[in-house]
Amino acid sequence: MFPIEKIRKDFPTLNQSVNDEPLIYLDNAATTQKPLQVMEAMKHFYEWDNANVHRGVHALSERATSAYESARDTVCRFIGAHSPKEIIFTRGTTTSLNWIATGFGNLVVESGDEIIISKMDHHANVVPWQQLAKRQGAKLKYVRFDEDGKLDLEHYDSLLSSRTKIVSIAHASNVLGVINPIKEMAKMAHDKGAYFVVDGAQSVPHEVVNVQDLDCDFFAFSGHKMCGPTGIGVLYGKEELLEQMEPVEFGGEMIDFVYDNESTWTELPWKFEAGTPNIAGAIGLQAAIRYLEKIGMWDIKAYEQELVEFVLPQLEKIKGVTVYGPQDPCQHTGVISFNIEGIHPHDVATALDMEGIAVRAGHHCTQPLMRELEIPASVRASFYFYNTKEEANQLIQSILLVKEYFNDGFI
Repeated sequence: MFPIEKIRKDFPTLNQSVNDEPLIYLDNAATTQKPLQVMEAMKHFYEWDNANVHRGVHALSERATSAYESARDTVCRFIGAHSPKEIIFTRGTTTSLNWIATGFGNLVVESGDEIIISKMDHHANVVPWQQLAKRQGAKLKYVRFDEDGKLDLEHYDSLLSSRTKIVSIAHASNVLGVINPIKEMAKMAHDKGAYFVVDGAQSVPHEVVNVQDLDCDFFAFSGHKMCGPTGIGVLYGKEELLEQMEPVEFGGEMIDFVYDNESTWTELPWKFEAGTPNIAGAIGLQAAIRYLEKIGMWDIKAYEQELVEFVLPQLEKIKGVTVYGPQDPCQHTGVISFNIEGIHPHDVATALDMEGIAVRAGHHCTQPLMRELEIPASVRASFYFYNTKEEANQLIQSILLVKEYFNDGFI
């Protein structure tokens, strides 16, 4: 039995009313709530161990350094990396992808080369590659997807060529709720001599991820989407590639020697971590990982699947509702995007907010995807392991009320 009642006690934010209704938080794809354990870990650092890392020989600095590097070790183990040297702390997924596109992309992509992405990708996994293509005179190509949102692997295979240098794909879509076949796609890219990058923002919080098993070259994710604090994220890269990759930020901590006219960089992973890092953020991320592992990532995935299996069929049965992404609940993450015929997504989200239900409405930083779907925006309800079946049912009932209100003028 999944311990949902015990879990919810760890999240004080969930125990409040919004517009005189109990809060139902379904905007987890944007950011998740934080358990007490994460906040307490960060509070303890600031109260007892607050000092800069790597630079001092006094007790507080040594404790801070130990805690910071312990967090790196935890992340390494959590995603199955080969070495802590392969774990770079960043501000989040967006920063990680930008660093890869600039620090590594500039080295390997030349004029006439090709970069492959998909139109379901978040802007954070589109714009950096657009900029790289412009800088280097390369060509950007997009993998097609079918009506269920599944990437067309035959089309992908046809796009791959000897000129393909980088493929960058989201592990899971933040709109369609589809999980992409990353391992298979990485092998296909490697067979053509290309490097494979993964945006893991929507996968790491919800399922077991092993970067060595996936055999991706780079992998990026954020702490705040997995019960951790904002402002902390991870860039994983294979050690030999990170050795080649150039730093994007420069300053203290990441240097070896500074001469009058040139400098040399220190060893991995600190080569990329200029300045004072987000020490408390890394400690909070470690606490979040430990919290998720205590519950169990397999149990989290199974429980979220139960919620999707409950919601998706009911939502699809409502007349006038269009659901985007896989129609099979077993192929769907906890992200469910939909529209109600004749009602603007922002109006739906506002009406649901009056019922205490927090959802997201808009283009979700996926404007190319919206154009492919021929819609201006959608409503997105995204579930996490602290949501209940009762909340899922209330979402369905409230959608019916919203639909009735806009069609008939009353609730």
